[in-house]
Amino acid sequence: MYFGARNELHFRRIGFGEWPRKLPRMSELEQTQTGTADAAKRGSLRELALFFLRLGITAFGGPAAHIAIMEDELVRRRKWLSREKFLDLLGASSLIPGPSSSELAIHIGYLRAGWPGLVIGGACFIFPAAILVGVLAWAYVRFGHLPAVAAVLYGVKPVVIAVILQAIWGLGRTAVKSRALAIAGVLCVALSFAQVNVLFILFGTGAILAGIHALSGNWPGSQNTTTLSLVSLLRGARAGLTRIFPWAGGAGLAAVIPGMWPLFLVFLRIGSIVFGSGYVLLAFLRADLVVHRGWVTDAQLVDAVAIGQVTPGPVFTTATFLGYLLRGPVGALVATVGIFLPAFILVAISGPLIPLIRRSKTAGAFLDGVIVASLALMAAVSYDLGRSAVVDWLTAVLAIASAVLLLRFRINSAWLVLVGAAIGIAARLLRIS
Repeated sequence: MYFGARNELHFRRIGFGEWPRKLPRMSELEQTQTGTADAAKRGSLRELALFFLRLGITAFGGPAAHIAIMEDELVRRRKWLSREKFLDLLGASSLIPGPSSSELAIHIGYLRAGWPGLVIGGACFIFPAAILVGVLAWAYVRFGHLPAVAAVLYGVKPVVIAVILQAIWGLGRTAVKSRALAIAGVLCVALSFAQVNVLFILFGTGAILAGIHALSGNWPGSQNTTTLSLVSLLRGARAGLTRIFPWAGGAGLAAVIPGMWPLFLVFLRIGSIVFGSGYVLLAFLRADLVVHRGWVTDAQLVDAVAIGQVTPGPVFTTATFLGYLLRGPVGALVATVGIFLPAFILVAISGPLIPLIRRSKTAGAFLDGVIVASLALMAAVSYDLGRSAVVDWLTAVLAIASAVLLLRFRINSAWLVLVGAAIGIAARLLRIS
């Protein structure tokens, strides 16, 4: 099955052995977007910038929430791309290191407006949050503590849970095309709860499903054979992937006081190798900045990660906070550019591979597995977030009402987030009074 635009150039059915001799040029990928006329793209750069600026300012809740809001706005409402294409980009973003929601924004920016869109889409999503985190870092240095954000988060978190569930429901109906994929999704959720490494889950699911397809020759294939093969292959996946993807502890730059260049290189390396959530980022930051170099303390690092998670936009803006602590405003800029630059480079490099993967049935099965694994990880994250977000009757009502409004009436999720923030502030003021 092939996704995206119906174009013979991009979607000829060829076998795995008939891999194209030449990678498509990045400009050719624009043809996979619905509507190829140049007129359809006129003015889109401004529209793209405005959307991602708003998303960078209002998107609370981490990568799962960001992805859910993009799906609601860009697939369901604006129809910038199909749900199948969105899933392909989500799978591709999950396969490369770095902040997945930022990389998805960069992918969409390119599809919408070419090379300028690649830069504008990512930058407009990243830098509003980075500026906000920089202001909070200034307040932290100036006053010695974090500004209170609990009231806002009290009302926003339940809404975010509903937004994530809406996206999982919509995307899951498109992504889960066979019993094997459904079983893979359930197993991935279980592996996530068992604290299995995110990289093992993503690559393992894709590799196993691709292997099943290659061995059986039938995709989706015989359900009994596929199910039996899936369960048996999953047992040995982690051991095999450990040999394929070993994590080596990187030797750091020897520095007692961070200069701008060492600061940039440290965050550039972290941005190039970190997969997974903000907690994975925390482990890498602690190893590099606290243990190996002694640049910051554990308390400062925890405060930095907390700010990155409670502010809108990418969690990787934690780097902005740490850069400010180390070298002031310029250090904040250097650290931000360092940690996000690999995302732009990796998207530009990996973008041409997506149509090639879809041309091959076996490689397409691999991507289908990665997509289902990504949605399973979103489901696991939503459960963990839900336990911390729904803490009393008011937050339960907010979550249920938001879910009904999103699924039944398709209310814009951005408005619900703002209403949730207002309710949270009002509830806190009433409790104080």
